[in-house]
Amino acid sequence: MNLSVRSRGTALGVLSAAALMTILDGSIVTVAMPSIQRDLGFSAAGLSWTVNAYLIAFGGLLLLAGRLGDLIGRKAMFLAGNAVFTGASVLAGAAGTPGLLIAARFLQGVGSAMASAVVLGILVTLFTEPGERARAIGVFSFTGAAGASLGQVLGGVLTDALSWHWIFLINVPIGLATIALALYALPRDTGTGLRGGADVAGALLATSGLMLGIYTVVKAEDAGWLSGRTLGLGAVSLALLAGFFVRQAKAATPLMPLRLLRSRNASGSYLAQMLSLSAMFSFQIIVALYMQKVLGYDALETGLAMLPAAVAIGAISLFVSARLSRRFGERAVLLAGLVLLMGAMGRLTRIPQDAGYAADLLPVMVLVSGGGLVLPALTGLGMSGARPDDAGLVSGLFNTVQQIGMALGVAVLSTLAASRTEHLRADGRSEAAALTGGYHLAFSVSAGLLVAAFAVGLLVLRNPKPAPDAPAPVESVPTSA
Repeated sequence: MNLSVRSRGTALGVLSAAALMTILDGSIVTVAMPSIQRDLGFSAAGLSWTVNAYLIAFGGLLLLAGRLGDLIGRKAMFLAGNAVFTGASVLAGAAGTPGLLIAARFLQGVGSAMASAVVLGILVTLFTEPGERARAIGVFSFTGAAGASLGQVLGGVLTDALSWHWIFLINVPIGLATIALALYALPRDTGTGLRGGADVAGALLATSGLMLGIYTVVKAEDAGWLSGRTLGLGAVSLALLAGFFVRQAKAATPLMPLRLLRSRNASGSYLAQMLSLSAMFSFQIIVALYMQKVLGYDALETGLAMLPAAVAIGAISLFVSARLSRRFGERAVLLAGLVLLMGAMGRLTRIPQDAGYAADLLPVMVLVSGGGLVLPALTGLGMSGARPDDAGLVSGLFNTVQQIGMALGVAVLSTLAASRTEHLRADGRSEAAALTGGYHLAFSVSAGLLVAAFAVGLLVLRNPKPAPDAPAPVESVPTSA
């Protein structure tokens, strides 16, 4: 029999708490990086690996973890991922050397990939009715916005009041509580078994190709985009991924059946997601840099300044997006959200170096609320064709595209901004003017990415047709263990 409404609500709370922990960890670290560098003696280049080590493991393992969740059981994968992440957080909080912290961050990425890869897969099999699913996705998206804003504010508070160690240790009680509740709240599922798709060769090709590709992107800012190292590693990464797709076309039990990409909504939503998240995540990073380096805000002030954007995104995703999706369809909601985001980026392309918060930045934070429409709509469109037996894989693929988009966006736009800033300095501009000019270029490219995402949404995506008889969730029997 199906889970009760109350039981599904509890399960949604557990899934959202795990997502909150992952997103919180991603944003909270950036605020504490100067303190970490001082205490552990990181070099400037070495410090970036506190973020890169996590990103490489997380983005590289999502696809594999999602498929394994379908095979061995998504609940088991979710619990194991949270256990790994919580244990790694203890190691990170206790780290006394750069090497130990980087290793702990890599393990955190592994745990995050294991848990995050199956979250949407569990969600879409629990909530099969379109209206309920839209509301659940809205709640889940709200959690993401809350984690991003809370991380920036909490990172400044914990680092100033206690120490940077606590930005990792705070994950421990959240992780333990999530594991305890998940044992009771998440329904039992056994998976299809490893024989249903244990493609070892495909797994090695996909994981190595993704990890090497993300490593190439995050190091391109230092080595240069056209350097022999970047081009060589990029070529190897593309060759590994090409080999993966060839393998999937021929394997008897492929890791990722290519039929998943034949869906117009699936392939279109992946592309739109990569484009829009490249712009949205870069906005979060580059606006924070602008406020700190140009306007002179400290870490806590920056977090508080960005709080209205996160609150607006969260409120719209929680209270508005599902209703609009039911009335107008997810495609129309996506397009409306992208228009708001394009307005935000358009204003930022002209923001002055002496911007006032109320006149210049607050309107941007309001327009960024379009993210509260974009994220739930993309999630609904991307997961609309998932079958119960491959929902974990689709979830992992969706999250993999998300991470690649975020990594590419930050790396490319940060490099463009830095190059433009150096050029303006050489022309005799002041430091503030040069930085502002560099950020203007990054925001202009972000606006272009959003225009491209709008074109994909308009020309490729279609509202999914509701199934007359939605299948019952695979995970249909609640368990306390």
